[in-house]
Amino acid sequence: MAMSGQLGGAGLVAESINTTATVTMEKTDAGFTITEVHLDVTVRIPGASQEAFETAANNAKAGCPISRLLNAKITMDAKLES
Repeated sequence: MAMSGQLGGAGLVAESINTTATVTMEKTDAGFTITEVHLDVTVRIPGASQEAFETAANNAKAGCPISRLLNAKITMDAKLES
């Protein structure tokens, strides 16, 4: 949702957004805890510039409400298909 919102705000209309999340859980003193989330995102936007896409993707990662909710390391690889 954050990605879609950032793309729309940049005037980019995605034909598709596909995301795979890899979650790492570790047992801590408090019990099992999500410690890391890695997102692989592929977005199809015909005619979009790589620069505009990267800016929107980085803004989405930085402003994602779910990322702020989790006390975990969040990483992302974002790929543009045009």
